[in-house]
Amino acid sequence: MTLKIAVSRGTPGFRALRNLGRACLARLARSALFAISLFAFAGPTRAQLKEPTVRIAVMNDQTSVYSDDSGKGSVIAAQMAVDDFGGKVRGIPVEVLALDHQNKPDLGASLARKAIDVDHVAAFFDIANTGVSLAVQEIAKNNDRVVVHVTSASAELYGKACSPTGAQWLYDTYSLAKGLASSLTDETHKKWFLLTVDYAFGHSMREEMTHEVQRLNGSITGSVRHPLNTSDFGSFLLQAQATNPDVLALLNAGNDTIVSLKQASEFGVLSGHVTVALPIFAITQVHAIGAKLSQNVVFMQGYYHDYDEASRAFAARFSEKMKRPPSQYQAAVYSAVNHYLKGVAAANSTNGIAVMKKMKEIPVNDFMTKDAKLREDGRLMRDMLIVEGKTPAESKGEWDLLKVKSMIPAASIIRPIKEGGCAYVQGAQ
Repeated sequence: MTLKIAVSRGTPGFRALRNLGRACLARLARSALFAISLFAFAGPTRAQLKEPTVRIAVMNDQTSVYSDDSGKGSVIAAQMAVDDFGGKVRGIPVEVLALDHQNKPDLGASLARKAIDVDHVAAFFDIANTGVSLAVQEIAKNNDRVVVHVTSASAELYGKACSPTGAQWLYDTYSLAKGLASSLTDETHKKWFLLTVDYAFGHSMREEMTHEVQRLNGSITGSVRHPLNTSDFGSFLLQAQATNPDVLALLNAGNDTIVSLKQASEFGVLSGHVTVALPIFAITQVHAIGAKLSQNVVFMQGYYHDYDEASRAFAARFSEKMKRPPSQYQAAVYSAVNHYLKGVAAANSTNGIAVMKKMKEIPVNDFMTKDAKLREDGRLMRDMLIVEGKTPAESKGEWDLLKVKSMIPAASIIRPIKEGGCAYVQGAQ
């Protein structure tokens, strides 16, 4: 049974009911607005990540010329960072995938597209090849994914090819050239010969090193390119020897550096007065050639496992898994993944632009980084170490191979934003 009450319009009863209805509607409206404002205020503390799993990919060379320096060790370092974060971000599990691009930009691009479309990867780390980095950066930008270049070195990644979702974490060709040249060029180290790997990284490195050496009143006595992953450097080294350089700069990386350095010694290029400058070198390579040969080399490092207590503590944990200390690249992958997870937690999202914004707001602090700023163009302002190989007499153990000569502040070697040509921060100082 339905009870109906009839009230005529204009009567006191009608007006009372109308006023009561209006009061109820007003109260409901205020309650709704309060609920909306409360939800908006509480938003950042609520779990808004909708993915069942946050997937990140470590993409690098797993099987070839750069595999010892980054490779599997970088994947392990990324997993350590995830584990140290509790394995989850805002309650969502984090999974690490390993992708082997085999130093082929087309393969790297294909792997990146599949990782995004099929595996729903939110971020890419390491890369370890400039050509692959340039391709993956464009794909990541178009799909709003984060990409953090650790081992790739081209300064174009935060310059003309920059991306609002990209970051360069460890070094670049500009800073490597400026740091090494300024540390070495003097009255006894004026003449440089450049042995350069023939792909994007080598070309950029040669251009930057030539500019910096000449700026410091040094000279380039010669320059020659070699194929990636070659086994015979004889003809190239004979050209270097003919110019009688003070500095032999090996503008290559990975196994290419090891082979060219060994053959330089065999060919007698490394006479008493010749210093070897290595823009990119790792503790694994120093170990591979031994203290007798590495005592002649000078290079830059973002991390050295025996630098301080924090460095030694991380190295001890990493060594439990890899049975050797980490390279600077592997340590930097840990650093990058750790900071990315902080960015995801702060943004409460895996949206690339949103996460990168938070990564730039939060200072970078870890065992190898102290209060560093990730700039608007994506370049991390990282101080670097100048190191030199110890002599056999100085070395006290299997991995006691380097001595730190100096620390170079980031501001003195990293290219200013206004000189980089990054379009989305054009005009920034």
